[in-house]
Amino acid sequence: MSPKGSDPRILVGTETHDDAGVFLLNETQALVQTVDFMTPVVDDPYIYGQIVATNSLSDIYAMGASPLTALNLLAVPDGTLSPEAIGQMLQGGQSILAQAGTALLGGHSIDDPEPKMGYAVTGIVHPDKIWRNSTAEPGDVVFLSKAIGTGVIIKAIKDGMVDPAVALAAIDMMVTSNRMAKEALEASCTPTAVTDVTGFGLLGHAWEMASGSGLSFQIHASSVPLLPGCLDLAMADRFPAGSRRNLEYVRPYLDVLDVDSARLTLLADAVTSGGLLFTVSAKHAERVRKSFTEHNLPLYAIGQVITAPAPTLIVRG
Repeated sequence: MSPKGSDPRILVGTETHDDAGVFLLNETQALVQTVDFMTPVVDDPYIYGQIVATNSLSDIYAMGASPLTALNLLAVPDGTLSPEAIGQMLQGGQSILAQAGTALLGGHSIDDPEPKMGYAVTGIVHPDKIWRNSTAEPGDVVFLSKAIGTGVIIKAIKDGMVDPAVALAAIDMMVTSNRMAKEALEASCTPTAVTDVTGFGLLGHAWEMASGSGLSFQIHASSVPLLPGCLDLAMADRFPAGSRRNLEYVRPYLDVLDVDSARLTLLADAVTSGGLLFTVSAKHAERVRKSFTEHNLPLYAIGQVITAPAPTLIVRG
């Protein structure tokens, strides 16, 4: 029996690939809970902490909720990282939580050979206003709020083979909160389905939405925004192993035409702290574009939701 079936107060459990679990408190309030952590993606401990917190909060926004509290998860190798570096990691995370109005209540740390940091975050949402990732409808427009390409760039950073301007653009994206995108979307219409793009890559998360909805997504590869420098890294085959695994996972569900292998793998590239991927009715698309413009936010229409004999990701050049 799934967790949702075990307790009627569980509104969203493990039965779908949603970004967080949702538990009913009363007629007007439901708790939204998520947990996420990661190994370092940059050398600067303060920026690493910022990226971790931004990424952890994102799942709350993807559910249409507002974050309330957080608990820190910290694993560090004993005697390897200095107390100053650990303090900077925590301070970086706290700076992002403070901007989001999220109270840090505590946390837990352990000795571990590889540094890891994350947050368990609790948010709140009206039970009638939960955003799901499995409720897209035929004819919807597919939008994306941030560029992709962090996987190849992070690998290049770790390998010491990245242009500083390329690294800076990726870092800027990873510390940009999805809160404003959530608010811009909320102000324009009710989306039919929402998720955020993270470790499974754009194609992996699009497949979760398509399969969950029982529909097909047609993605226009040339319309997908790319971070500066990432296409060159993709063409040089600088992908991390996780990105290759992502592509192999979704390959059985792909229908691809006029997309070269480098760009196709880039569409599956593992993303850290990516944007919102969402669908809206075509009649609301212009209203959504206007709202994002008024909020001074980028927005990219990258495809459509269509019916098909079986759920498929149709990728066209």
